[in-house]
Amino acid sequence: MALRGALSAAGRRWAQQRLCCTARGDTIFAVSSGHGRCGVAVIRTSGPGSRGALRSLTGRPELPPPRVLALRRIRDPATAEPLDRGLVVWFPGPQSFTGEDCAELHVHGGPAVVSGVLRALGRLPGLRPAEPGEFTRRAFHRGKLDLTAAEGLGDLIHAETEAQRRQALRQMEGELGRLYQRWSETLTQALAHLEAYIDFSEDDNVEEEVLSQVDAAVRALEQELGAHLQDGRRGELLRGGVRAVIAGPPNVGKSSLLNLLCRRPAAIVSPVAGTTRDVVEVSLNVTGYPVVLSDTAGLRDATDPVEREGVSRARDRLQRADLVLAVLDATAVPAEPAGLGAAVGSLVPPAAPCILVLNKADLLGGDTGALRAACARGPPVPPATLLSCKTGDGIDRLLELLGQQLAQLCGDPLAGSPSLTQSRHSQHLGDCAAALARYGRHRARDLGLAAEQLRLARRHLGRITGHVGAEDVLDIIFRDFCVGK
Repeated sequence: MALRGALSAAGRRWAQQRLCCTARGDTIFAVSSGHGRCGVAVIRTSGPGSRGALRSLTGRPELPPPRVLALRRIRDPATAEPLDRGLVVWFPGPQSFTGEDCAELHVHGGPAVVSGVLRALGRLPGLRPAEPGEFTRRAFHRGKLDLTAAEGLGDLIHAETEAQRRQALRQMEGELGRLYQRWSETLTQALAHLEAYIDFSEDDNVEEEVLSQVDAAVRALEQELGAHLQDGRRGELLRGGVRAVIAGPPNVGKSSLLNLLCRRPAAIVSPVAGTTRDVVEVSLNVTGYPVVLSDTAGLRDATDPVEREGVSRARDRLQRADLVLAVLDATAVPAEPAGLGAAVGSLVPPAAPCILVLNKADLLGGDTGALRAACARGPPVPPATLLSCKTGDGIDRLLELLGQQLAQLCGDPLAGSPSLTQSRHSQHLGDCAAALARYGRHRARDLGLAAEQLRLARRHLGRITGHVGAEDVLDIIFRDFCVGK
């Protein structure tokens, strides 16, 4: 029954893994330090031919000690022509990034040197250029890292801000994968106990209290998983950037604010109302957090068809915004909280995080006390500041408020449990939670169907990390219950 199905599934998976391993017996090479002219370029090989490749290019039968830099003359094996003089490193498997034999050539980064070394490697039998991401893929197949760690490595390579680097490094080092692995082990044990009860309870080898233990484990996991899903998309926002939208009526200084924040004339500024017709988008690093800032058309009932399309796009961006910078003219707003709150409410979708920017504060002269007091009162007024895009006064306060909102949206990437960073994580975790909920409904009526829901939940977790197997279930069945002893 359930045990025999698990055994056959384990056999099929073992055969597939063996076929995958035998199909990947070639050796790959690529520049691993990025492209373009540079002081030093690193060329890496991985596979069984790495040993011979290093010997051929250095012209020496002996290899340097593992993981020790050695100075060598590098030459073309086909012509014996010297290509460069650089450092070489030998990484025998499995103590390497990919788990295979690897070699690195640290050569001068001129295009002629790099292309010459790559051509020499390409002439060697059994070597070929690596496909995109193939080094990391081999590391995954050899168990050096799971899928979440591989995604973290990719995010680390593309990180542009300090907060992104911290989150990516934490994921690459395996914290997210270990969390999901712990949940998977909980499910594996619960499934093993339930299947053992189904298959062997008639022989009195398994006590009935095992079922209550399984129920308790599933309920606890369901609660922990639900809390993990309710994280406000912090990890995804930090990874992809917070979508911040500058919104407001025409001629309040939205484009001037965009230019002030990005410190360049990214948007056209004109006293003519309706100048901005399309969405102007820039990427910023604000206090270490990534922001994708959009300047939009002024919100009004436009008659011109082009401007009307711009207003429609602006409203669409507002609906999808993670944060809104609502810009109003400081000389044309009521200096009391209720009026300010109503003005913001007419622009910003309900419950959207918002910062109120009262621009043109320089036109108020010294008469700002009442307006500052209204801004400081709090709800219904969101966090607010007076600003002059013309003089720059108030920009420090705006950046402070912006940093506070970003920290609240993205959280501290080093605090608490690691956050979800990919939409596929959310999808599989949602499917896992749904399967756990169905387990509870089937539990009283059909233990076989209940066990199937645990298998589904475990499979969804395994798809996040890339670890999906039935042999772990068998190990626990025989370890915990000593069936057949």
